[in-house]
Amino acid sequence: MLLVACTDKGSQQQQTKPADDFVTDVMLRTTPVKEQGQSNLCWAYAMLATVETEHIMQGDSVDLSVAYLAYHLLADQARQRYASGGNHPITMRGMATTALHLLQLYGAMPYTSYRQREEVSYRGLCQQAQRIADQELAHRKGISHLDKTTAALLDEVMGTPPSWVFMLGCQYTPLEFAHSLYQPYEYAALTSFTHRPFGTKMVIDVPDNIYHDTFLNVPLDSLMHYAEHALRTGHPVCWEGDVSETGYDQHQGVAKLSHDHPAVTQESRQRAFDHQQTTDDHCMAMIGIAHNSEGRKFFICKDSRTNTLRRGLVYLEEDYVRAKTIAMVIPTAALPPMSQLIPEPSDPFIPSTL
Repeated sequence: MLLVACTDKGSQQQQTKPADDFVTDVMLRTTPVKEQGQSNLCWAYAMLATVETEHIMQGDSVDLSVAYLAYHLLADQARQRYASGGNHPITMRGMATTALHLLQLYGAMPYTSYRQREEVSYRGLCQQAQRIADQELAHRKGISHLDKTTAALLDEVMGTPPSWVFMLGCQYTPLEFAHSLYQPYEYAALTSFTHRPFGTKMVIDVPDNIYHDTFLNVPLDSLMHYAEHALRTGHPVCWEGDVSETGYDQHQGVAKLSHDHPAVTQESRQRAFDHQQTTDDHCMAMIGIAHNSEGRKFFICKDSRTNTLRRGLVYLEEDYVRAKTIAMVIPTAALPPMSQLIPEPSDPFIPSTL
């Protein structure tokens, strides 16, 4: 916490440095941290950052546009509101699997080809898109007319997305470009709760799961092992969890459980979820592992906030991850064979909506 009332120069200098010193054990290569601003798009920033790092570690140069996914999410949400008779609220919230859903349906765009305009208010856009959908619903002009009207709004405010991707002398459609970066079988979405059987797919009942995506349910120790193994073998992990705890200090870039917190077990994390003490608040890309002077393990995350002491990195203590994880998306290349994860080896796990 910054003590803004402090006037001593030496003390001020201390306040501009992180409180903890870490020794880095693993650090994967990434694109620069991007700022999500006032948007609720952390899930898109995190999942695209995970895809970027997965390819960068393989020697590719990839930097992806969040604004492109946001554009198509808004258009898709307007259609859903129309189809629901006005009962579906338009939101920019989502989960990591929401980004995978959009990549599969609408494709991807390089960051340099379609950047987010700083003046864009996604809250305002949601309200405008909702009004348009309601007006179109009142006049019953149909989905096609709604698409044109919504596109006109989004083009004006966000800019018209390019129709083509030009890279390394080749021309791709956005879908072709996305499919060169991501196929559903290349990522597995995992969770760990006891109210559903392990080894089966489950819908995580949180408000941000807007497409009702399913997650493979595995024991907590297995989930933690998979995440660490992925990072130590050069693969990123998209982490989704609770950052509302008092031990989560965004400015310092450190998250710890309190010293008197009991040991984290499968049962204790289930109780916290059932009592809504663990909620789906934020999403980040895990890109490394570190330890502190006490030898405690921390997972290094790439956040979508740049105005922090660690320049957008957040260090999550191992027990914090055990207690406060809602879900993880892990490249399948870092996981055991699917036959060991799920009973049907011919049915690789993908989000149910893809």
